[in-house]
Amino acid sequence: MPAVRRALASYAERLAKTDGRHSVEQLRDELLERAGAWGRDLQTLRSCAFVLADLRLQGWRLRASEKGICIAYPEHVNGAADVSKEFVRQAHLNQREAQLLQPAVREFIHSMERRRLGPNGWTSIFSLMRQGKEFADKLQGISSLCIEDRPAALSAAIRPYIQVVDPRSTCEFTGLRLMDIWRYFRHTWTTTYYSVPGRSMLLLIRDAAAENHPVIGIAALASALVQLTVRDQWIGWTPQTFISEICNHPSTKWARWIENAIAELLSDIYKADFLREGVLRRFHLDKPSEEVIAKLRIEAAKAKRRHYKFPTAKDHKVRKDFTDKHWQRQTRLDLFRAKRAETLAQLLEARRLLNEAGFKKLSKVALQAALSTRQGRRAAEIIIRHMKSRHVGIGMLDISICGAIAPYNAILGGKLVALMLTSPEIVNAYRDRYTAAPSIIASSLAGRPVVRRPTLVMLGTTSLYGSRLNQYHRISMSADSLGGIAGGVRYELLGESLGFGSSHFSSETVRELEAYLSQSHPGTRVNSIFGEGVSPKLRKVRDGLNMLGFPAEFLLRHGSKRLVYGVALAHNFKDLLLGLSKKPKYILPQQKPSEVTRRIAEFWISRWVRRRIEREDVLEQIAANTLVHPANHGARVHLPELTEAELLFA
Repeated sequence: MPAVRRALASYAERLAKTDGRHSVEQLRDELLERAGAWGRDLQTLRSCAFVLADLRLQGWRLRASEKGICIAYPEHVNGAADVSKEFVRQAHLNQREAQLLQPAVREFIHSMERRRLGPNGWTSIFSLMRQGKEFADKLQGISSLCIEDRPAALSAAIRPYIQVVDPRSTCEFTGLRLMDIWRYFRHTWTTTYYSVPGRSMLLLIRDAAAENHPVIGIAALASALVQLTVRDQWIGWTPQTFISEICNHPSTKWARWIENAIAELLSDIYKADFLREGVLRRFHLDKPSEEVIAKLRIEAAKAKRRHYKFPTAKDHKVRKDFTDKHWQRQTRLDLFRAKRAETLAQLLEARRLLNEAGFKKLSKVALQAALSTRQGRRAAEIIIRHMKSRHVGIGMLDISICGAIAPYNAILGGKLVALMLTSPEIVNAYRDRYTAAPSIIASSLAGRPVVRRPTLVMLGTTSLYGSRLNQYHRISMSADSLGGIAGGVRYELLGESLGFGSSHFSSETVRELEAYLSQSHPGTRVNSIFGEGVSPKLRKVRDGLNMLGFPAEFLLRHGSKRLVYGVALAHNFKDLLLGLSKKPKYILPQQKPSEVTRRIAEFWISRWVRRRIEREDVLEQIAANTLVHPANHGARVHLPELTEAELLFA
């Protein structure tokens, strides 16, 4: 290990004086070439080399000393907002460039740009990009019309609609797979492309007013982040806001909610094996003791250790067998036995604390008395945490991708895509996709298929940068004009994220840390098995950094804060996400969803496009997108040039 430390110290000194992706990667590769015969220390060196290279590429400051390697935040973290934005953008572009250099990615891009015979003749991905000159000329002609005639002319020139991406479906005009179309345009984003676990929906926004219905923009909805403080405060999911709400407005309704919540949560846990083994008795469900709670936690710890040692990933693969017998087999897997035991222990602890607090009657007075005690407040914290877990993956989604491609970005097409996500078409598509789909984790805990009605009532998202100059700013639309309930939908700024995460570590670094963890005792605790927990990448990086001796919590606090937005789709979304209500009161009308989508597009045209087409610079920006060979179009993926060394292995 002393040799490893010396090599890394020298490497860090050289890194500190180096900038640029090629230079940093060259230094890293030189170090690893010299370390080929280091035996068991090789993976330690490799992991540290990749971590330090990533940090340097993100602007972190390095310095070697007698005590080790000193690491300091990038200068931009405490600097001006515009400096921070540009620095973060460049860091994302470095990672994106690395992805676009991968042979498989380059071949995919080339294959999409290659002409092929489609349903209507020779086509390629370029057939789905709108010709800039033609579009600019049309918009310029409309801008010369009298004000009264412009809305109708614009509605004829741009006719947006939503197309939900089905991985098995193809484009009727080009024959290209919808999934491949979405993926191609996703590669034009600043950030790298990667798939996410859990529920998801990919969307294309297309223009029926032009040949082949070119793509206006793309969007992706994904399972919501489990932990996001400012969002949870807005909903009422944090213990402080939840307890404050009950204490300020105590009622019999809240008292019944607490009792019903515990009963529902307990009923969703398979308990037959624990009862059969004598880990607990039936009467413990109403009158739990500290002893039985301790026994359950011991069982959870044993099963967790077995899972870490023998993860058996093949047993956790999702199958089409959704019978009770299948789910009962799932409950016996060590991962879900551990989760069941730990969840039971926490819920029984809540019930025990309520019993101690004297919560005997479901009344306002009894609730006030219980919450005046430490035990009662602690019980409420446990309950709200589990109710949040019950609803976070069902009633809300995160907008992970949202934006327009050229030439529509010049007329603020990103705002159109954001507005389209509030359409009842999205609510219906989500419901249709997941209505019959059992929840994998809930079913594996219950020992039976658990199908929860997917009622989408809220969307959440974050900006890429910590600046208000983004497409979500000032997006607000009155529901009255669309035939909905009084009020409207708007992207509400909730606050800032904490600037914590693993986004600044590349996929190559994560693979090296995985390899290091798999060789280390007690082995990796994160096996990318669905159900182990949220953010597997974050947990792998944290575990790997800690075991290597890096200050993980310090390095994961990258300081690049983002703005957090929330979009309520129903007036009573908070009650639905807390489990107080079952039926949503949607803001926009749910009847005739495609008609509502059309009127959303008209609102966007009236609110933003009408003014943009009067600007000469906007029309010039649109016209600059040409498909004349060689295509110089803003919607095209521009692959980075290969170096001589990279060309040898291409």
